[in-house]
Amino acid sequence: MTLDQKIIDALSGVSTATLTTVLLKKGLRNVWMRGTRPLRPGQPRVVGRAFTLRFVPAREDLATPASWSSPTSTRAAIEAMPSGCVAVVDAMGVTDAGIFGDILCARMRKRGVAALVSDGVVRDGAGVLGTDLPVWCQGVAAPPSVAGLTFVSWQEPIGCGGVAVFPDDVIVVDDDGAVVIPAALLEEIVPIAVEQERQEAWIMQEIDNGAALPGLYPPNEEAKARYEASKK
Repeated sequence: MTLDQKIIDALSGVSTATLTTVLLKKGLRNVWMRGTRPLRPGQPRVVGRAFTLRFVPAREDLATPASWSSPTSTRAAIEAMPSGCVAVVDAMGVTDAGIFGDILCARMRKRGVAALVSDGVVRDGAGVLGTDLPVWCQGVAAPPSVAGLTFVSWQEPIGCGGVAVFPDDVIVVDDDGAVVIPAALLEEIVPIAVEQERQEAWIMQEIDNGAALPGLYPPNEEAKARYEASKK
C-alpha cells in the first residue's frame, strides 16, 4: 500500500476542487465523499492509499461491548493499518454513534496512519483532537459505535459518503472534504491535475492584473499561448 513520495508531493499541491474537475473530465462524477468535513479546520492536505473499514446497522447479538475483543474488530483492523495509509470508514452516515474515540485514534496516530475519513462521527471529541490525528467526518457524538453500528470487515470495497472506495485507491483530503482517485487512473490523473493547478494559478494572476473572464477562464487559444509563454 505504499505510495511513491513523488506522487504524494505532487498531489499535496493539488486541491480537491481541482481533482473533482479533472476526474469529471475523465467521466467520473461521483468522487467527493459527502459528510467528510475536517474535524479541525485548517488541517494540512493529506494524501494516502485507502485502508477501508465497514460498518453495518447494529444487530443486538453482535453490536455489544464484548465485540471489541473479537478477532473481527476495529481494534484488530487498526493493528493491520500500514503507515501512511488513510483509514476510510463506511459508517453509513450514522451520526449518533461514534466509530472511534481518543484511544483508538491515538493508536492510529502511533502506527503512522495519515488520516481518518468517515461519513460518520467520532466520540471523545476533545481527546481525538488531542491525538493530532487528522480527522474528516460529520462531527462528534457521545455514544459508542455499538449503540448504532456493527463492525464487520476491513480492506474490502466500501461506500463512504455515497462514493465507492476500494483498498489501494488514493485519497486526497483538505478543507473541502475527501476525494477518491481510482488506483488504476492514478498515473494518468496526477500530471493532469498538477498542470491544471498550475494553469489556474496563472489565471488568478491574470485576474489580479485586471483581466476579464471571457477567453481567460476557460482559456481560449490566445490565453493558452500566453500561459505557455509564461512557463518559459
